[in-house]
Amino acid sequence: MITRYERMIAGRYLLPGRGEGFIFLVASISLVAVALGVAALIAVMSVMNGFRAELFDRILGLNGHAVIQGYGGRIDNWQPLAAQVRGLPGVVSATPLIEQPLMGSFGNRVEGVLVRGMSVADINATKVISGNVRSGRLADLKPGSNSVAIGARLAEALGAGVGDSISLINPQGQSTVFGTVPRIVAYRIVAIFEVGIYDYDKAFVVMPMSDAQTLLRLGDAVGMVEVVTDDPDRVGQILAPIVPKVAGTAVVNDWKSTNSALFSALVVEKTVMFWVLSIIILVAVFNILSSLIMLVRAKTRDIAILRTMGASRAALMRVFMTVGTLIGGMGIALGCVIGFAILHFRAGIVATVGSLTGTNLWDPSVRYLTELPSKTDPVQVVGIVALALLMSFLATIYPAWKAASTDPVQVLRYE
Repeated sequence: MITRYERMIAGRYLLPGRGEGFIFLVASISLVAVALGVAALIAVMSVMNGFRAELFDRILGLNGHAVIQGYGGRIDNWQPLAAQVRGLPGVVSATPLIEQPLMGSFGNRVEGVLVRGMSVADINATKVISGNVRSGRLADLKPGSNSVAIGARLAEALGAGVGDSISLINPQGQSTVFGTVPRIVAYRIVAIFEVGIYDYDKAFVVMPMSDAQTLLRLGDAVGMVEVVTDDPDRVGQILAPIVPKVAGTAVVNDWKSTNSALFSALVVEKTVMFWVLSIIILVAVFNILSSLIMLVRAKTRDIAILRTMGASRAALMRVFMTVGTLIGGMGIALGCVIGFAILHFRAGIVATVGSLTGTNLWDPSVRYLTELPSKTDPVQVVGIVALALLMSFLATIYPAWKAASTDPVQVLRYE
């Protein structure tokens, strides 16, 4: 434990004495460098956590934890299959749906779309859709009314709005003597939604299940059964009993296999960013080391006097270790403040930098999400603070040892 007089001496050494302005400048630079390193780590790790969490929530909110997809894009006898899946321990829901890539046109514009057919109840229960309606009403989406809800980016690409009619083109149309004539059906747009993932908002066309079955000529069949479990990480184990039962007619794909490349890349990027940004703190710690070495050399006469007055080597080590740790601690505290401020004003910062540089720093077509996300992990923040404190503490050991090793006889011989 550090004593009162040791704390007093450490406090006095934190302030510049006569002729010690340069040492104080180096110590201040060290403090700011630690703050920037901690702030960068907190901000970047929080953004990476938020990016993964937002992608996870929105992708799984639309696609479930797994899908049982029929060969040829159809499952004819899907009711018993859905009932069996719902009976598995750990399964929350099993929802039939249809997904088919088609072409959509409005006016003179044509875009590739992904038609999704669901029951009206399931559409309203899908929070990423029902909770993100930008215009119109999902209540107007009724079976047999030839009505659809489309993504916000698709509406922008087509130049269509609520009340307009979009034509969906099914290449599997009617066979005639002149060949196959594509099936073209017009649907009225009753709602425009924005789930926040660019690829989905650019392609999704949602309609009642019966209308999708009619458009795609599926009869009573569906394309797949979407499964939601109580533990996404155990989805493979939960659905293992159903895999042999659907062999030959359908295939089970969980979110890990479907999005493995994306989430693996996020993990690798997060790990690399952590270690790269940790180098900033390491550089700042070397600044603390150099400033303490200069301080020890400047205070050699004071150290010798303290030794002759009875100060022990351990006491001098504690004094200089306290000085270095305080510099690091103040830098860490400042870094936490800066880091959380950056996270709070992140949208404004991105917009300001983008306007100043004339570039789009957050292009939804590249970043998947339409907004810069953030999710702070308290455990991770504590780990960053502990790492910075440990590195700051280790940087004080050598200068403190040099101070404690000072021989007062040699220093004061000619005084």
